[in-house]
Amino acid sequence: MARTHPVSPQHLTEAAEALRQGRLVAFPTETVYGLGADARNEAAVREIFRIKGRPADHPVIVHLPSAAHLEAWAVAVPELAYALAERFWPGPLTLVLQRHPSVLDAVTGAQATVGLRVPGHPVALALLDAFGGGVAAPSANRFGRISPTTAEHVRAELGDAVLVLDGGPCAVGLESTILDVSRVGDAEGAPRLLRPGGIALGALQEVARALGLEIEDAVQPGAGTRRGAPTPRVSGSLASHYAPATPARLTEDAAADLAAYWARHPRAGGVGEVAVLARRPQPPLGAAARALRRWRVLPETPADYGRLLYAALRELDALGCALLLVEAPPPTPEWAAVADRLRRATAPAASPNVPE
Repeated sequence: MARTHPVSPQHLTEAAEALRQGRLVAFPTETVYGLGADARNEAAVREIFRIKGRPADHPVIVHLPSAAHLEAWAVAVPELAYALAERFWPGPLTLVLQRHPSVLDAVTGAQATVGLRVPGHPVALALLDAFGGGVAAPSANRFGRISPTTAEHVRAELGDAVLVLDGGPCAVGLESTILDVSRVGDAEGAPRLLRPGGIALGALQEVARALGLEIEDAVQPGAGTRRGAPTPRVSGSLASHYAPATPARLTEDAAADLAAYWARHPRAGGVGEVAVLARRPQPPLGAAARALRRWRVLPETPADYGRLLYAALRELDALGCALLLVEAPPPTPEWAAVADRLRRATAPAASPNVPE
């Protein structure tokens, strides 16, 4: 099992020293647990990619102790970035900016931009302060799989590969919002939402509109940018991501899909083969109940649902069912981050052999 340290001044000092020596440290943030390395150490950053099985051109986010470090990592920082940092940092917002020349290609995927954030978790901030610099830290799991929101999830994913600081369950539970502000100030530039997360688009728009800017939503299917500007590659932007090993499918009516599954499969072979992640209590299922292994209900509010989502997906994935049915969230702005994660978790590339 991975070596786990409780949160104490001594262990934070040891974890910071491990980072200085080029070793990896998994630590909690308010969003998910991150797999951290000294962002100035190329060998250490590449070790993240090796352990996760992450493509080398897929950039990682750099976590900073405070906004005061921003200009050591980015250039041509627009006024909007400072305003957003003042409003939302520490917190679940990543800003994509033009990279400082000293930033490693291994961090940015050889792009001209870099993603930066100040996490809103006391353990993360204490570690970053003790370390004194930027820590590159994608989620502490195998690439493309369900992100970890507890230290136990990290241990299950990575075994003995890294030192783990246990800061308890993550409070937000979904990855940070990513906003591209790298072209703001250009003649054809505009801030663009690249990934929904713990900071809603509406809250970001308030800050942008106060400066006479409008944020473009480059996330929703079919959405694009008015000016056709190139979009930086960022974490969590692949069509398939956050995926369980169990074939998964979004549904508007889990009970109806469960009944259809039962009708299509031999009675003996269908027993207990389906798990359901639902927003409503289990209704009467009749004979189709024999195909159900577990009906897991999550809270009705988007914040509480998002906080528990990854843990619930891991719980159901561990059952080894033939199919995981996930009830789709409401198509409203408040549910955008949850909907994004579920869309990617159930994408065809994530679940190529979904039973009918």
